[in-house]
Amino acid sequence: MKFTRWLALMMAVVFVLVTAACGKKEETPPQTGNAGNGQQQEAPKPDTVVVWTYPVHAKYADDIKELVADFNKQYPHITVEYEVLSWAEGPKKFDVALNAGNPPDLYFGAVGGQYVNTGLAVEIDQFLTQEIKDDFLPGTLESMQINGKQYGLPLYQSLWGWGGNKRILEEAGVDWKKIQEQGWTWNEFLEIAKKLNKKLPNGAQQYALVTDGNGANLDFIDMLTRNIGLVDSVDEKGNFIWNDNRILETLKFIDTLRKEGFIPKETAAISAQKRTDMFYAGEAAIISKAIPYYDVMIANRNKDIDAGKVQGEKIEYVQLPVPHHESLQGYGKTMGAGEGYMMFRQKNDKGEQHLKNVFLVMEALSGAKAGNSANELCLPFVRKSQAKLFEGKSLANPQNLVASQKMRENVVKPVTLSIDPDKAAKLKQYREQVIKPVFQALVAGEKTPEQAFEELKTKGEQMLK
Repeated sequence: MKFTRWLALMMAVVFVLVTAACGKKEETPPQTGNAGNGQQQEAPKPDTVVVWTYPVHAKYADDIKELVADFNKQYPHITVEYEVLSWAEGPKKFDVALNAGNPPDLYFGAVGGQYVNTGLAVEIDQFLTQEIKDDFLPGTLESMQINGKQYGLPLYQSLWGWGGNKRILEEAGVDWKKIQEQGWTWNEFLEIAKKLNKKLPNGAQQYALVTDGNGANLDFIDMLTRNIGLVDSVDEKGNFIWNDNRILETLKFIDTLRKEGFIPKETAAISAQKRTDMFYAGEAAIISKAIPYYDVMIANRNKDIDAGKVQGEKIEYVQLPVPHHESLQGYGKTMGAGEGYMMFRQKNDKGEQHLKNVFLVMEALSGAKAGNSANELCLPFVRKSQAKLFEGKSLANPQNLVASQKMRENVVKPVTLSIDPDKAAKLKQYREQVIKPVFQALVAGEKTPEQAFEELKTKGEQMLK
């Protein structure tokens, strides 16, 4: 009995203790910044990241709005203020802000030595995780490096080539599929060009090729020099190389196009818009400086024609690589560059945590869902996660996508990503002050190839020695 009484007493005590424990309100353990150090974790401080971008494609305003909304769900303390600039005025606005020491935190474009020279471009290697690096496909992350240092994350890798009107090519008996798969040479193009030049029923001239030569850009001559083995006016070590006879060969090829009438005699005055208008009007079989995005642009134009909004003939677009000199083996080289978001600091530095926040935004604007830009532009994806997310959803004509992938495999990296920033600045000056006027004089017939070569060589040795 004594034992039973003692056991009952002990059970009563346990019951009281358990009841007290159950009735006690559970306390939330204090938050700590570092596990076990006993310090309370501070709530993330509000921050604002400023982004300047461009209408990367027709629907990009919708893209960035959605990407920012997704980001804010995960990081509500970071406000993203973004502005979509115009291609015409945006670069000037950015240059002014950069020179004043107050650039946006993120800016869309291609990396350049002139940005690094300011001391405001931020090297982002410190923020890159191995997971992010592994997500990028071979050769894509490097497209936004200068001297091996990462200054941006690419959204896509541009591909500049030539584009053809399928109807005109097939009427002339051109095997465009073979060209897409195997490439073509300068001499092969000259033979094909003879079949493409003709008078149209309305009296207009149909040219084999049209390009803009009014001095707005140098893409045409750049694409040709890359396809004779000279990537730029200087090599990757910054040595001037346009004193090579291969430049004379290139100039002679361009002069042949002019003399034979394969390009319009007024090429020096043709603007980018005029070039496009001639291609749409069937007055040119092939257009230079063509990108895979023409697939979407022309498809939309065809819809407008069906809807009666636009007058003209519907076109089927064919993506073509740039022909290469006979001395080169293989497919030919493609001109392209990585374009995406670069990070900048301001003269009034906002601190390390701000830079970390900026990188979070950069990654959000360049991640898997951001692959819609490459998809809309009919370009190969730059990240594995993008390719997986958009698998089977490509907007490109399957045949043209094959050509784009072949072109991507043969992209030549711009030397501006390898040379000293000071040399890059001099190279830009040489292109603007020498190459542009010489190229215009050549296509206008005002200079012979020999005269043009001599001027390019002499002034290049003076400016880029």
